[in-house]
Amino acid sequence: MSAPRLHTPFNSPSRFPASATRASILAAIAVAFSLPAVAFAQAAAATNGGDTANATLPTVKVQAAQDTLPGDLQPTFGGGQVARGGDFGVLGSQKNIDVPFSMTTYTAKLIEDQQARSVADVLSNDPAVRTAYGYGNFQEVYVIRGFTLDSDDISLNGLYGITPRQLVETAALERVDIFKGASAFLNGASPNGSSIGGSVNLQLKRADDKPLTRVTLEGSASGEFGTHIDVGRRFGDNDQFGIRVNQANRDGETSIDGENRRNNQTAVALDYRGDKLRLEGDFLYQRQRVSDGRPVVYVKGDEIPGVPSASYNYAQTWSYSNAEDTVGILKAEYDFLPGWTAYVTGGVRHTNEHGEYLSPYYTDADTTTGSRLGVVRKEGATSAEAGVRGHFDTGPVSHFVTAGASIVRVMTQSGWTLSNSFPTSLYNTVQVPYPATAYQAGMDGNPPITALNLMRSLSASDTLGFFHDRVLFTVGVRHQEILSNGYSSSTLLQTSNYNDSITTPLFGLVVKPWENVSLYANRSESLSAGGTAPQGSLNYGEQLAPERTKQYEVGAKYDNGKYGAQLALFQLEKPQTYTNGAGMYVANGNERHRGVEASIFGEVYKGVRLIAGATYLNAEQLDTDGGATDGKKPVGVPSFLVNLGAEYDVPWVQGLTLSARWTHTGPQYFDAANTMSIKAWDTVDLGARYSTNVFGRPTTFRANVYNLANKAYWSSTNGGYLTMGAPRTVLFSMTTDF
Repeated sequence: MSAPRLHTPFNSPSRFPASATRASILAAIAVAFSLPAVAFAQAAAATNGGDTANATLPTVKVQAAQDTLPGDLQPTFGGGQVARGGDFGVLGSQKNIDVPFSMTTYTAKLIEDQQARSVADVLSNDPAVRTAYGYGNFQEVYVIRGFTLDSDDISLNGLYGITPRQLVETAALERVDIFKGASAFLNGASPNGSSIGGSVNLQLKRADDKPLTRVTLEGSASGEFGTHIDVGRRFGDNDQFGIRVNQANRDGETSIDGENRRNNQTAVALDYRGDKLRLEGDFLYQRQRVSDGRPVVYVKGDEIPGVPSASYNYAQTWSYSNAEDTVGILKAEYDFLPGWTAYVTGGVRHTNEHGEYLSPYYTDADTTTGSRLGVVRKEGATSAEAGVRGHFDTGPVSHFVTAGASIVRVMTQSGWTLSNSFPTSLYNTVQVPYPATAYQAGMDGNPPITALNLMRSLSASDTLGFFHDRVLFTVGVRHQEILSNGYSSSTLLQTSNYNDSITTPLFGLVVKPWENVSLYANRSESLSAGGTAPQGSLNYGEQLAPERTKQYEVGAKYDNGKYGAQLALFQLEKPQTYTNGAGMYVANGNERHRGVEASIFGEVYKGVRLIAGATYLNAEQLDTDGGATDGKKPVGVPSFLVNLGAEYDVPWVQGLTLSARWTHTGPQYFDAANTMSIKAWDTVDLGARYSTNVFGRPTTFRANVYNLANKAYWSSTNGGYLTMGAPRTVLFSMTTDF
């Protein structure tokens, strides 16, 4: 029933029984920190005390209505680094075992233990995900089930369009949800349409019941130094008011020769939790500068260049990227009837970027040229969502229903300058003076509007529970309207005017033959705006119809509280768009990804924890233009991905934990004809942390070494260019709670 809801236990002393204390102690052995340990203890208490109640669909769904408060965070597996559930879009916060989808949620504890600095560092734990740079800049992109997800298309507190661009620092993040598979119904279409093989949602930190004052000093062997201050408090007679403040700064040379990164992040989270009303407000400011950053490499010839030494930097010293993002979010929830909750949330983002980028083009061993691209970019984005969730019964059948509406608007202003090409090298780079501008557009004062995108959608769903919710069947539908206008930065004239709508259905089934096991299946879709014909094509500026990616997936899940496992078999089929032999930009042919994913996470034995798994991808092109590349592998899709990560609490040294991870990624083709490819690559990471008391204060020392062997390798061909893997990186930190 809805009466207990999570906000009631927040104010109840019974939230901390003896079992919770024991769970907190177990978590403290690993990190000795209050917030993740308390969250784990609270979740363990709820699980130990109410498994029977939580086994029914209505109870789970009612909790899901409160999808960003700390008390609504799903409990964690043993060790606290991976959660047992996450935020499933319009369905809210759910346990993984109760939904017909594949998701993994990584926690703030994992971020702290691994000293993860960006979302890419967090997702490197996942066997279905690999990361790369964006086209021509230092933006992170994430390859999920073989499809690219741009960092522009990850959501923040469940809202699209307001996440900081380029990359996101982790200091203010409580959890990172990585949803694997098509998600058009759950989340709607992403603003840039790249959420094909999966989606990512970031959840910001919020004040927990226990006061927190945490200071971290961090550094690296290459010369970086940083600080992170994390403070959380609750106030009021029933602790109904909360504030959480995070301030992080870091500056210095990275493990790549000469590359310097400076990062600043400030986050303030406010909340109010009453008996029926809950309010949240978030402010996030982020500023980043990359100087002399090592860029991606474009290939003009018919061979892949040899890999430079691991830490070598073939950039030019005049290259840099500045990005500044300001984000605000408000949310309100109200329980207007027992078991029924209405919510409304909205956010805004303002972005300022300026960069001077080197673009190296490799032809052969004797010929590499470079050019300078200068970019000025401003973005203003607004996003909002409103809806209702609730449950009722019709005889022996339970129902959990949702209905909602969302809107995302993104306006982009941009201008650019471009130099002529000049000779350079990937191995013996000669620094050249700042190249003069040969071409430019939109640089006269304030940059002009170049894109205006508006996305609106309506959704509804019903999850029916049969046989005391042993069988859960979900049916849902989302109607999405996509409006897109494009403008030339040189002539300021409109180049595209696009307005279309599409409806995407969802069917999902969960069967629970045993208490800790569920079998599931889904038929779902991803949705993106149609591609726009590029310059040089006969139909330049024309935007094609929206693209559907259809998914079929079956799988199994296991969750015993201490550790969990997942197995998924899936097929995703996406239309291909390209300029054909007649010079027309068309949608013709398909790209089909079939695969198997298996993963395990949590404490499999006392003091031994795993985050491990493997993915096999059988991807091919179908029905291509004239059959030229039928049966060939798509660009940037490896067949095998393996992650084996483990932690061990050393029994004879209390507080000491050792960790290791092996990552394997198979070969990837560089071109659609499969004539060029990069080799498979492997890396090994090691880590150690020691938790103790220093002058009576809980303190943890950490050290992590990534790419221990300092292996030089091309890590990705995604996008038709080469991203080089990071060299050996040594990180260390000291965290103290006051």
